[in-house]
Amino acid sequence: MTMTPEQAAWFQGTFARLVDNVDRALLGKREVVGLVLSAMLAEGHVLLEDAPGTGKTSLAKALAATVQGTSSRIQFTPDLLPSDVTGVTIYDQTSHRFEFHKGPVFASIVLADEINRASPKTQSALLEVMEESRVTVDGVTHEAGRPFLVIATQNPIEQAGTYKLPEAQLDRFLIRTSIGYPDLAAAERILAGAADRNPSSHLPAIITTGAVADMADLAATVHVEGAVLRYTAQLSEATRADAATRLGVSVRGSLSMIRIAKVWAAAQGRHFVTPDDIKTLAGPVWTHRLVLDPEAEFAGTTAETVVSRVLEDVAAPQARSAA
Repeated sequence: MTMTPEQAAWFQGTFARLVDNVDRALLGKREVVGLVLSAMLAEGHVLLEDAPGTGKTSLAKALAATVQGTSSRIQFTPDLLPSDVTGVTIYDQTSHRFEFHKGPVFASIVLADEINRASPKTQSALLEVMEESRVTVDGVTHEAGRPFLVIATQNPIEQAGTYKLPEAQLDRFLIRTSIGYPDLAAAERILAGAADRNPSSHLPAIITTGAVADMADLAATVHVEGAVLRYTAQLSEATRADAATRLGVSVRGSLSMIRIAKVWAAAQGRHFVTPDDIKTLAGPVWTHRLVLDPEAEFAGTTAETVVSRVLEDVAAPQARSAA
């Protein structure tokens, strides 16, 4: 089944309402909210590289309130254990049996704050649940549910006492983006409401978690022409062939692009993906997956430079007005 134009129009309207609602808590960050919502509906996860105090916790809470979901916050520290994330099995003396006590990862929206401060062993505790949406403890599998979105944060400035995320874990994040500081007008509005320490608590729910799952299933039916698939594969291959990279976009990275491009197209009211969707999303979806050659990096080349270069070098197919 392929999404119809009528379904695309409904998706666009609902998506816009979700963005409007979340933006009431963040103020002036519609583009970032749209990207994060797209990642959630593509059933992926988000890496936020941002300075402290830019609204990361507010974003997670506002998303959860908007979709009638639950939210949790895990402060990653060097002494954090994997069981502190996933949960632990405890023997209940009353019932005389072992019971699993779920950890904070069992929520609709999970904020993993400063993920690079925890040990690699604890970081890896998120891998299975991020990839499979489930946790296995003592041989028993526990489903995370839908929607399930991990928003992990890193401080891009302070690196002392941190553990760099390995490429395998970076590759599991669908997008990397940042909220950034508000503009002057938004900052004035935020200061005017300074007495309200939790603006997300006043947000109305727009849809249910079940409806979010339905929207994700609907977005998966967006049509992608063979030419657009080929274009995506050519771009991925170009990042791997670029002289400045040691590691280019993986197959998972290409699949992630198609998944979120479908959501992005539906959010624009289209039932088909265009090459421009791929171009728009290339930065957030691909730059964190690239590993640069040390000499190229020392010379000033960035992942953004490589992505921009391949977008210029690889010819895009002629866009069609309908699928």
